[in-house]
Amino acid sequence: MTVQAEIKRLHSPDVSNLVTYVPEDPGDFGFLLQIMAGPVGQNGEESFDVTVCTALWMGNHLGPEGILPGRHYLVVNSYDYRRLEEFLRHFVARCSGSTWGEVANRLARLGKWEFEDYRP
Repeated sequence: MTVQAEIKRLHSPDVSNLVTYVPEDPGDFGFLLQIMAGPVGQNGEESFDVTVCTALWMGNHLGPEGILPGRHYLVVNSYDYRRLEEFLRHFVARCSGSTWGEVANRLARLGKWEFEDYRP
């Protein structure tokens, strides 16, 4: 049996309404986006966290060495909710596997899985 992922909802603790959001500076913004995903047709969701930002924002957030690690960042040239949601839905729909853990590890390539590095 194959487990297929789907987005249950998108959430941001930084942006109150993702659909109507307009960045103060359209060329220089970044915010945390939580992709709440789970198996198709099943209850339950897990969080995959990604920073949505522009290249200028990344440049402005370089560390003291002039380096910013790139894992779990999604770089956009402008904020367009429809385009962002479409990209994420396509990405998530391509994630499948024989177990949810396998699927979640694929999703974690985009966003930090809430159970990443968890050890019982």
